[in-house]
Amino acid sequence: MATLSTKTRVIIDTDPGIDDAIALGFALAAKALDIKLITTVSGNVGIENVTNNALKLLKFWNQHVPVARGAAEPLLRKPMDASDVHGASGMRGYEFDGIQSDCLLEETALEAQRRVILEGASVGEKTTLVTLGPLTNIALLLKAYPEVKEHIDRIVMMGGALTRGNLGVMSEFNVGVDPEAAKIVFASGVHVDMVGLEVGDDARVMPEDIENIQNSGKSGDMLVKLLLNYRVHYKEEGFSMYDPTAVAYLLAPQMFETRDVFVDVECAGGLTTGCTVVDLAGYLGEKPNATVCVGVDQKAFRTWFVHQIQKCNVLDGSAPAVEGVLLD
Repeated sequence: MATLSTKTRVIIDTDPGIDDAIALGFALAAKALDIKLITTVSGNVGIENVTNNALKLLKFWNQHVPVARGAAEPLLRKPMDASDVHGASGMRGYEFDGIQSDCLLEETALEAQRRVILEGASVGEKTTLVTLGPLTNIALLLKAYPEVKEHIDRIVMMGGALTRGNLGVMSEFNVGVDPEAAKIVFASGVHVDMVGLEVGDDARVMPEDIENIQNSGKSGDMLVKLLLNYRVHYKEEGFSMYDPTAVAYLLAPQMFETRDVFVDVECAGGLTTGCTVVDLAGYLGEKPNATVCVGVDQKAFRTWFVHQIQKCNVLDGSAPAVEGVLLD
C-alpha cells in the first residue's frame, strides 16, 4: 500500500445517518487521511437528505471537501431506508446551521470517483475507498470503469455480518439494501476490508463516557444529542458503534482481530437474500478476497473513540489543539 504521500488518499462513500456523521467527523479530524471526495448514496434516508446532511456536517466542522451526489436507489431492487431509526431527515436530534453549498459538485458520484482515482494514479498514488452505506455507487464505478480497479488500494467497508443480520435474519442493512451491488464489489478483484455488524455491536461507548463527551465541546454535544435519538437504551448497555468502526479500522487496525477469507453475497435465497457468506473454514475452496474483522479490543476502542471526539472539538473550534494528543 505504499504511496508517494505520507497520508492515505481517501474517498468516503456515505449515507448520513447518525453513525455516519460520527464516522465522517472522525475521518475529517484525522491527519493521516487526505479526503479527496465525499460521495453520497441512498440508504439510511433518501439521496437528497443524505447529500444535504453531508453538506451540513462539512459546514459544522469548517471543512471544504468536494461532495458528489450518488445513486438514488439500488441496482435492481426497490429503495428502502432506516428513517424509523435515524429520523425522516437522517439526523434527528440536532439543528444544524445551514449547509456548505459550495462543496456540492455538478458531477455525479460515478464521474467524480473515477476522476479522483485517476488523478491519484497520475501522481503515482492509489486511492482507498471507505464505504459507510450500501455499495451501489462502488458497484456502478467498478462496472462502468473497470480501469480504475488497479488504482484502488482497497475498499474498507462497514457492512455485512458473520452470522445474523439487522435488516433480515441473515442480512446486515448496508449489504441487504443492495445485495447485487455488494456481490459485484466482492467479486471485483479489488481487496475488501469488511468491518461487519458483530464488530459494531461490540465496539461500545459506555454510559459513564456520555456526560464527559457531551461537555467536552461543540462536537461532543452535537454527537451525543444525535446518539440519544439513535440508541435510546444506552443507559443499560452503552452505545454500539457501526460506521465509526470502519474509520477506526483504517486509522488503528491494531485494535481489531482479522481473518483473510473468501466472501460472497447471497442474492437469490428466499430467506437469506443479503447474507454475506464468510467462508471462515474454507469450505468453498476459493482464494481469499477479503480481510474480515472478527473481533475488536473493546477497551482500546472506547479510549480511541473519546480521543476522536476531542479531535472533532478542535475542528469545530470549541477546544484547543494539544500537540501530540489532539493533532496526531
